[in-house]
Amino acid sequence: MSVAIRKPSRDESLPHEAGGIAYGRRHGRGAQTNRSGRFEAKTYEPVDDGWESLGDLEALRTEVQEVPARRIITKNDSPDIGFDRSINPYRGCEHGCIYCFARPTHAFLGMSPGLDFETKLFAKTNAAQALERELAAPGYVPRMIAIGSNTDPYQPVERRYRIMRRLLEVLSAANHPVGIVTKSALVLRDLDILQSMAERGLVKVALSVTTLERRLARAMEPRASTPDKRLEAVETLASAGIPASVMVAPVVPGLTDTEIERILERASAAGACEAGYILLRLPLEIGDLFVEWLRANCPDRADRVLSLMRQTRGGKLYDAQWQGRMEGDGPYAWMIGRRFQMAAERLGLDKQHRLRTDLFTPPTLPGQQLSLL
Repeated sequence: MSVAIRKPSRDESLPHEAGGIAYGRRHGRGAQTNRSGRFEAKTYEPVDDGWESLGDLEALRTEVQEVPARRIITKNDSPDIGFDRSINPYRGCEHGCIYCFARPTHAFLGMSPGLDFETKLFAKTNAAQALERELAAPGYVPRMIAIGSNTDPYQPVERRYRIMRRLLEVLSAANHPVGIVTKSALVLRDLDILQSMAERGLVKVALSVTTLERRLARAMEPRASTPDKRLEAVETLASAGIPASVMVAPVVPGLTDTEIERILERASAAGACEAGYILLRLPLEIGDLFVEWLRANCPDRADRVLSLMRQTRGGKLYDAQWQGRMEGDGPYAWMIGRRFQMAAERLGLDKQHRLRTDLFTPPTLPGQQLSLL
């Protein structure tokens, strides 16, 4: 196999569905290739020269670089999401979900949103100390902090670094509300802290379930917990009194959309108290990567999936317009939304669990003068 080098055109805004063919695949990884990011002067694509046989390539090891975070709370003013602040303990995610909308962030580091995103990670080892500083800042107003909205806080390297657990310890001590989204049963490791926070109305946890088909899940989300393990985690959380929900996300038209009702029924049986969904999003480099993955893993369904995606995005593979990018547009997108709504209402999963902010107590930093009042 050889590598073709070309300079990208300024007009390139949609994925090149005919290019970037994956010759072989990396065991345990989602992306088929290591396509160059959008800021690179040249792009590199694999080309079959007839010398290398197809099949599995050498496994890639995960590399983790420890980096200090100057600030850890990220603010946003998006009208599409229900929170204005979040925390990402890691950059990159070992779960390797092919559709992950955080992939393009690796391009800012001069790395590929493809295999680099899954194998070259950054751990913010001082995240808990940074959070404590920011919560103690004069004038800080508490609102729910979302963790897991970008990269998964319970990805495999969390077993070693335990950054998420230390963040929860800070939030619990300050009586600060937090909403967690994950694809990992590792969340149960922190059941003691989560249960204590739930008793004070400070936490809710959502498990993301894309499909119930084990083989499809392993191909799309190679290092995430199996769908059954995620639903078992929902059941354990709910049994412990922790508000648990399921995110049917992303819904992939023509691939996973037939499972909406079954996922919600399993979530309800497990004790989930609410549910949500997001239509597949393919911004920036994710389009190329997803098309590569789709043609390599689901060649018989690829054309239909891409056709349905365009039907939900105004003829394109992705439309980034505010207040539409999460649910899409057109008859097919409307049908997905209506099916989800009807099933959620029938199963009592259409409620919203609100967290308390009135218990917040700012941390006291070393050397900080205590309040007299």
